[in-house]
Amino acid sequence: MKGWMEWGRLISITGSVQILVQALGLISGILIIRLLSTSEFALYTLANSMLATTTVMADSGIGAGILSNGGKVWNSRENLGKVIVTGIDLRRKFALLTLIIALPLLLYLLIRHDASWSMALLITLSLIPAFYTALSDTLYEIPMKLNQDIAALQKNQLQANVSRFILLISALYFLPLTVIAMACTGVTRFWANVKLRKRALKYADMEQSADREVKSDIVQMLKRTMPSTIYYCASSQITIWLISIFGDTTNIAQLGALERIAGMLGLISVMFSTLIIPRFARLPQISKLLILRFLQILCALFLISCAICAVFYVFSDQVLFILGPKYSNLNAALILVTIAACLKLMAGVANYLSVARGWAIAPVLHISVSVVVQVALIWYMDLSLLYNVLILSVINGCIALLLYCGYFFYRGFTSMGLSYE
Repeated sequence: MKGWMEWGRLISITGSVQILVQALGLISGILIIRLLSTSEFALYTLANSMLATTTVMADSGIGAGILSNGGKVWNSRENLGKVIVTGIDLRRKFALLTLIIALPLLLYLLIRHDASWSMALLITLSLIPAFYTALSDTLYEIPMKLNQDIAALQKNQLQANVSRFILLISALYFLPLTVIAMACTGVTRFWANVKLRKRALKYADMEQSADREVKSDIVQMLKRTMPSTIYYCASSQITIWLISIFGDTTNIAQLGALERIAGMLGLISVMFSTLIIPRFARLPQISKLLILRFLQILCALFLISCAICAVFYVFSDQVLFILGPKYSNLNAALILVTIAACLKLMAGVANYLSVARGWAIAPVLHISVSVVVQVALIWYMDLSLLYNVLILSVINGCIALLLYCGYFFYRGFTSMGLSYE
């Protein structure tokens, strides 16, 4: 009974605050959609997608390695500090290489979709502050997640989203430009990052030096996870990249608007990453228990996803009304975006559960299967049509989910050193 009461308390705290956070994020997104012109919102979609891609590439699995190592020493402030500092040091080294590759590509795509050279340069530069802040903020969250200090973590997220919402309202009303929207994100993330670090110091001593053993362990994991991470960056944003290459500017804006609505699934993702995955990382090495918990988590996600898809199907007209008349008559596309987002959520959680135990799927297996299927589909489908690109996204989600689940069960039943008692 006590355990259920504790879970109820944690879920209520996390859920109530995350509803506010996601509501502010959703309202901010709708505000951006409505205030920006279709062409300007297309540029914002490209910049925001590149920000997400560069953040994941700069991590390349470092965050998962930090969570895995931190789960072993979570009750030691000194040792946990060494783990966090080591992760930040590694991320900064990856960041420079990521920017060298990503920024010229973003500049090209912005100009290709009718941005002037001066505006394209400003948008590209406005991405950098948010990117560099993101390098450390997810690592600063790990000490609080492992120690389940949910209230402090939620307070930081709420303050960041409130400040971003206020900045967006005051700035975009007078200057409805992509560069202004991106700058608002960068400013608020920097401020939240400073506050987050102060709170993380309670559980991790950030004055420690990087640890060679932890670094070696993470680097070994990176060798296994990096190819998959790079592939994930490409596949998770593949709809935007394909539309930006084969489609027109209006298609980019339509897809960006629809994915903003599907972004409400972020509430579920944050709750699982905050409450479930850190606890899963702390479980004892008993394979029967790990497999049972994995099945329970995936079954819960499946039921939640079915409910979400049903709601979006029934109320698709009302959802599209929120986006405004520029994005009406996209009912079928909305359902496909929702299904793809649910599959991506389930696949992402399945993969993170594996990595949290130090299990990384072989890149050759994952990438080769996915690429072969995608190349075949790209060859035969007309990707200038938004509907076809979304079908491709749904198929990608199915493949990723099957591969990650299959790999977890394989490792769960065959890994040496795990007890089945």
